[in-house]
Amino acid sequence: MLYYSSFRNVAGAAVLLAASALAALGNLPSEESLKEGGKAAHVMLTHLCDDFGGRLTGSKTNQGALERLVGELKKLGLNPQTTTFSMPGWERDDDSVEMLAPVKRRLRVAALSYTQAQRSFEASVVNIGAGGAGAYPEGKNLRGFVGLLAANSSVPLQEILREASARGLKGVLFVNREDGGQLLARTGSFVGEKLPMPVFSVTQEEGLWIGRLLARDVPVRVKLETKSRSTEITTANVSVTFPGKTSQRVVVGAHFDSWDLGQGAMDNGIGTAQLFALAHVLRGQELQRTVELIWFNGEEQGLWGSRHEAKRIGDAPVVAMINLDMMGVPQAVNALGDASLVPALERWNKSRGDARLPNGVLNFNWFGSDHTHYQIAGVRTVTFSAPIERTSVRYYHDFADTIDKVSEKLIVDSTAVIGSLVFALAEDAELEAFRRDRAETEKLFTEFKLEARMKGAGLWPLPDFISKPSSTP
Repeated sequence: MLYYSSFRNVAGAAVLLAASALAALGNLPSEESLKEGGKAAHVMLTHLCDDFGGRLTGSKTNQGALERLVGELKKLGLNPQTTTFSMPGWERDDDSVEMLAPVKRRLRVAALSYTQAQRSFEASVVNIGAGGAGAYPEGKNLRGFVGLLAANSSVPLQEILREASARGLKGVLFVNREDGGQLLARTGSFVGEKLPMPVFSVTQEEGLWIGRLLARDVPVRVKLETKSRSTEITTANVSVTFPGKTSQRVVVGAHFDSWDLGQGAMDNGIGTAQLFALAHVLRGQELQRTVELIWFNGEEQGLWGSRHEAKRIGDAPVVAMINLDMMGVPQAVNALGDASLVPALERWNKSRGDARLPNGVLNFNWFGSDHTHYQIAGVRTVTFSAPIERTSVRYYHDFADTIDKVSEKLIVDSTAVIGSLVFALAEDAELEAFRRDRAETEKLFTEFKLEARMKGAGLWPLPDFISKPSSTP
């Protein structure tokens, strides 16, 4: 996931009310079964994190962890299915950036994905600000330089690299937005393109140090060596289906993969565990609608797994897709720009009584996770506003994204709320399956001014796997 926000604690009593509200809907899981599912999911996640580490798509650790997940689902008496697909993969190797002057020091860096192997070279550093054309120093020949890119640049990376290439730069150092020596891994391309030059994430402290030196006209020389490389890979998504009384379907998805610097416990081990907890409590249930749980691979490098699944939907009568990406305990539910879903979400939240979400029902769209491809396919999508504690979430995509940041209580409490919505959408008689047409889908993105980000990800204009509408809400 690309973004996070600050955390607000939820009292344990409110979560017990959530479980009670869920059980009150009918012949549904008890509070005890919800707790049992959440606890089992936390144990499963702990073992995935400690036994395999980060789950970079295409890596042996990702494959091993995926096989472990399948095995754990089978132990629950379920029949998990794996769906293979190919995507542009990327393998991290022992890349390095060394400062040569004014101080000799190896910098703490991490290459962005799709950075390519290249022989070592030396270069001077120039401050390129946010990376746009207007940020470069005027009248200076920068051929052969390495650019220092400011933290939190809003300029799309592809535009930054086009400008850097046009000016003859040989590499870019991307200063991190978080302090404390952190390195936030990120993708270099949503479409799997090989980057035209090495791009490294560098710690805020070392990036600011270089910036101060350059501001005093102190020359900074560095040596870059990249060994990482792209390679075509075959990976898989995992799914479990719980048949309902009708063919209408509620899809609940979470990405399984993570970056490789840490254990991927928060991003997105939390979602992986929440889906497992749902699988635990859905056993033996027969709801009105079919519920499908999907663990996606390839999210971090460009939403590849959800792209594959969304293309396979066809005309299936999907009521909604719920996306779980770094979800703490929900404070609000978000219809992601689709007004036709708001009444059903309002009914659900109202039915919870004293366990109602404090911030109610939101309706704004955003880009950067697996719901996007379902939206492109015309499917309505839902997620939650469910912040994780700031002292933990600051480490996502970093070395410290480890299981000690994810408590059993977080999994238990969040799953109680998420499960409540899953059952409500599966049982709501007033809700109909609906598929947007292309014009309506385009409006879903233009209303929230997402075209530029979509274009940078190779998704604007919209790709051609839009489904025809199946009904009207």
